[in-house]
Amino acid sequence: MEKISLFEGQVEAPLASRLRPRNLEEYVGQSHLISEGKILRHMIEYDKIGSMIFWGPPGVGKTTLARIIAEKTNSHFIDFSAVTSGIKEIKEVMKKADEARKMGIRTILFVDEIHRFNKAQQDAFLPYVEKGSIILIGATTENPSFEINSALLSRCRVFVLQALSTEDIIQLIQNALQDPRGFGHQSVFISNEMIRQIAVFASGDARTALNTLEMAVLNGKVQDQQIVVDEELIKQCISRRTLMYDKDGEEHYNLISALHKSMRNSDVDAAIYWTSRMLEGGEDPLYIARRLVRFASEDIGMADSRALEITIAAYQACHFIGMPECSVHLTHAVTYLSLAPKSNALYMAYEKAKKDALTQLEEPVPLHLRNAVTKLMKDLDYGKGYQYAHDTEDKLTMMTCLPDNLLGTKYYVPTRQGSEAKVSDRLEAIEKWKQSRRNK
Repeated sequence: MEKISLFEGQVEAPLASRLRPRNLEEYVGQSHLISEGKILRHMIEYDKIGSMIFWGPPGVGKTTLARIIAEKTNSHFIDFSAVTSGIKEIKEVMKKADEARKMGIRTILFVDEIHRFNKAQQDAFLPYVEKGSIILIGATTENPSFEINSALLSRCRVFVLQALSTEDIIQLIQNALQDPRGFGHQSVFISNEMIRQIAVFASGDARTALNTLEMAVLNGKVQDQQIVVDEELIKQCISRRTLMYDKDGEEHYNLISALHKSMRNSDVDAAIYWTSRMLEGGEDPLYIARRLVRFASEDIGMADSRALEITIAAYQACHFIGMPECSVHLTHAVTYLSLAPKSNALYMAYEKAKKDALTQLEEPVPLHLRNAVTKLMKDLDYGKGYQYAHDTEDKLTMMTCLPDNLLGTKYYVPTRQGSEAKVSDRLEAIEKWKQSRRNK
């Protein structure tokens, strides 16, 4: 038997839920999608809804847009959660939608967190989307390219929702203070500067902003029938924000890309920032360390060979010490890599050589470079003509080491950056030495 609390019905819904926009006029943000003349607004206002995916970070209005569509459309609307539903529930809903279609009733199925459905669950929607039994609206915080089956994705239009601007969040907070559904029936004193602090802290997430405001107001001091929110209370409410970071999702790749490109651009401050974003978001420090090892040769290489030594040392330090202490070792390595001279000559050399290796796999090793480890191999001229460089005064010979059809090919082209300038000079000296002997 279900138990009923004496206080049931007395608990108010959270502020963010009470203030959910009821129509496009109350909706804040996403002007690139729903301002006058934009296609999504036209689709909603004229009830021309097709299957679509709303992709964006948390708290930007994905579910709200779906609910606004529910209010505007002439269709039967079903709210479905990927967290609590399985294939059985999907099939039951699809069966009802199919029956409704035969009666001329259109069904819009909203699936929150659609990326949580596995392939089999997503496939269950396909036949019903194809024959028009349902119009599917999915909401996801993950990149649909990674998380939504290509067959289903090809039948949906993707709308990208952006994080709300600080000004958008400020507007939402001010609306909450004035709207009777929020704190409009109360006298609340909170300065514009404190409102801005909450907006900045929210980092584009309306839900975070409204939850923080609610916490501040509910814990404010009551003075002369007015709720006063002071600076100390705001500091406590915004003392720490949980960073949005999915180690297996798109944000993982976005942040490591930002780190790489900041180091490549010698922007040390940005590189340190992105490193901290990853670490504080819960990234494995050894993953970052491995990426730094790759960067040391890919983007610096012979311009500063010490970069590889330092990144290996940083990896070992992370392995020995772990978080949080190893954060300073990664910062050490990131700073060194950012400030080091840059060269991608090694990367370009390998990529060019790889292309030849893959397209000319049958090229035999020249006989003079082969070891004659048996009598038969010696009889077949293995090793014949080999010139031992250490026997010469200059430690150089005129022996060719590339296959005949690749003679003269240049893979490694050094830059004049950092220590690689010396490498360039050395290569030039070797070439001049060989050229002088060709001319004799």
